[in-house]
Amino acid sequence: MNDIALERTLTADYIALEAEYGAKNYKPLDVVLTRGEGVHVWDVEGRRYLDCLSAYSAVNQGHCHPKILAAMVEQAGRLTLTSRAFRNDQLAPFYEELCALTHSHKVLPMNSGAEAVETALKVARKWGYEVKGVRDGAAEIIVCDGNFHGRTVAIVGFSTDPQSRGGFGPFAPGFKIVPFGDADALEAAITPNTVAFLVEPIQGEAGVIIPPAGYLKRARELCTQHGVILILDEIQTGLGRTGKLLAEEHEGVEADLTLIGKALSGGFYPVSAVLSNSEVMNVLHPGEHGSTFGGNPLACAIARAALKALTEEDMVGNAARVGARLKASLEAIDAPSVKEVRGRGLMIAVELHADAGGARRVCEALQARGLLAKETHDHTIRIAPPLILTDSQADWIAEQFAAAL
Repeated sequence: MNDIALERTLTADYIALEAEYGAKNYKPLDVVLTRGEGVHVWDVEGRRYLDCLSAYSAVNQGHCHPKILAAMVEQAGRLTLTSRAFRNDQLAPFYEELCALTHSHKVLPMNSGAEAVETALKVARKWGYEVKGVRDGAAEIIVCDGNFHGRTVAIVGFSTDPQSRGGFGPFAPGFKIVPFGDADALEAAITPNTVAFLVEPIQGEAGVIIPPAGYLKRARELCTQHGVILILDEIQTGLGRTGKLLAEEHEGVEADLTLIGKALSGGFYPVSAVLSNSEVMNVLHPGEHGSTFGGNPLACAIARAALKALTEEDMVGNAARVGARLKASLEAIDAPSVKEVRGRGLMIAVELHADAGGARRVCEALQARGLLAKETHDHTIRIAPPLILTDSQADWIAEQFAAAL
C-alpha cells in the first residue's frame, strides 16, 4: 500500500472512531486537523487549509499565538486553579485591564459563552425584583426571533430554531420573542414587568444578519426610557470581529450588561465574562452565583495576554480594513447561485438562493481547494477568518469562492 493510501486510511480511522464512540450532535466536514499556526491549519495528511471559521470567532488572534502560548505555559507552571474560595494574583489585574479596555465598571468571569448568558439572565431578574420592584416571579426578558445565545435548557427555551429546542422541553417561562431589527415591536412588547432586552448586535448563527442602521441606538433609548436592562451578547461579535472592539461601538451605544467570550482567550482556554455597570452587578452577593473555574489564575493570565495581543497588534483595525476588502471582492463575484453577501469587518456571510443546491456542497468544494468554511441554516456560508488576515490572503479567499461557486 502506498503512502497516500496509508494516510487516507488514517483519516478514515479517526472518522470511524469518532462515529463509533462519540455522540452525533455535530456534522463536521470530513477533515481531521492536527496543527494550527496563524490563519492556517493542517490535517493529519499534511494538507494545509486557510481557516475561515476561527472556531466560531474564538481564534480571532490566530491559531497558537506565541505570546498567548507563552503566558499560558508560564502560568500553568505556577498556579492553575484556586477556586474563588481564595484570591489569586491574576484576577484583579484581569478585571482592571478589561474594564479599562471596555469602559466597564464591573466584571463577572465565567467559562463558556452560555454561562455568561445564564449569568446575565439571573442578574437581570434579580435587579428587576430588588431595584425595579417587579413582583416576585413576574419578571420578563425580551429576546429576538432568530437568536442564538447558547445550548442550555433555559436558553434553548427562548430559541425560535426548531432544531435547537425540539424535544428538550418543558422550558422556563418569562421570555418574550420579538422580530430582530424591529424597534417598534420591541417598544410594544415592553411592560412594567420587563427587566431586560437580550440581543446580538449582529446575529451570527442565524447567518450574519445585520439589523437596520439605528436599531441598537433606538433599543438603548427604549431601555433607558422604560427602566429596562440592555444586554448585548457580543460573544461572537465582540473583541474585534466586526472591525470595532465591541460591535456596540458602531452605533455609539453602551449596554448595561455586555457578554464576551470565545476570543477572550484566543482559543487557548474557555474564558467568558459579563461586563456591567455598578448598579446592575451590585445586586449579587456572596453565595448567590459562582463557578469553580470562573476567574481561575490560568484563565485570567491567558485572557490578559489575549487582550494584549488583540490591541497591541491592531487586530481590530486590521479586521475593519481587510474585512472591507474581502467583502467587496466577494460581492464582485458573478455567480447566479449567490443571493446576497453581507457582513461587517471579518464577520461575513454568503447566502445562496434556496434552489442552488445548498451551502454544504460549496463548503466541501472549498475544502478541496484548501479553505475551511462552514454552512449555517442550509443556504448560508459564514466567513470569519482570524483577524490577522492579510490583503493577499483575503484576495485568495475570494478567488477560491469564485472558483467553488
